[in-house]
Amino acid sequence: MPRFSANLGFLFTEHPEIERVAAAAASGFKAVEMHWPYQVPAAEMRNALERSGVTMLGLNTPVGNAAAGDFGLGALAGRESEFQQAVDQAVSYGHAIGASAVHCMAGVASADAAAAAERTFVENLKSAADKAAQAGMIVLLEPINHRDRPGYFLHTIEHAAAIIGQVGRRNVKIMFDCYHTQIMQGDLTRRLKDHLDLIGHVQIAAVPSRAEPDEGEIDYRTICQTLDRIGYDGWIGAEYKPRGRTEDGLAWLSAWTDDRSISRGDAA
Repeated sequence: MPRFSANLGFLFTEHPEIERVAAAAASGFKAVEMHWPYQVPAAEMRNALERSGVTMLGLNTPVGNAAAGDFGLGALAGRESEFQQAVDQAVSYGHAIGASAVHCMAGVASADAAAAAERTFVENLKSAADKAAQAGMIVLLEPINHRDRPGYFLHTIEHAAAIIGQVGRRNVKIMFDCYHTQIMQGDLTRRLKDHLDLIGHVQIAAVPSRAEPDEGEIDYRTICQTLDRIGYDGWIGAEYKPRGRTEDGLAWLSAWTDDRSISRGDAA
């Protein structure tokens, strides 16, 4: 049976950030995740989670200087100290609110800097993984598509797996975002099967719209069946941009949660 979490960076944005936790719980979600919740004091966030009985899964490292085009720092040579400060902030905040994972963002790197970016990312991740492990957390690496984020350093599942092999830390995993992977590579069911042991989290959204997962070119009912059949026991993050009010677009959640064919794994 699939377990769905709500990404509060995209969902329930009709509510102030701290109130999105309760809104997600009221809509049936048992877990949430966030992008950059740092403007909310950690104690307030933890209290909101405890009051709602909701688990916090993960958060992202700060992007750096967004005004200058930064979208993560992990693979940017010469900015290692900034990245480690971002990791420190994410791990400290995440640990304080009971999060289990931190997504270490690679950033945008030019093609001619790819070799240096990879070396930098690998070395940065070794330190980040060790810091996360001390807090009982895992590190997630997310390939991001080049249509939405041109030049993002990490953009294929296989590259993420290769980076993990070089880092050599057991608590570094792939955040398998089906939306990004479909745009860049496709062949989702095979890639889910081939990389199951490295997958720490899965995310879903419609392609190409990035709206509710009940439209578009991906049959997510089949994806959920596949995940059940191959033994994925983690959460599936709803990280989409609602067509309207979040609560009005959640018919898919109740339908898929109650779909017994998914929990039986009836897909071919």
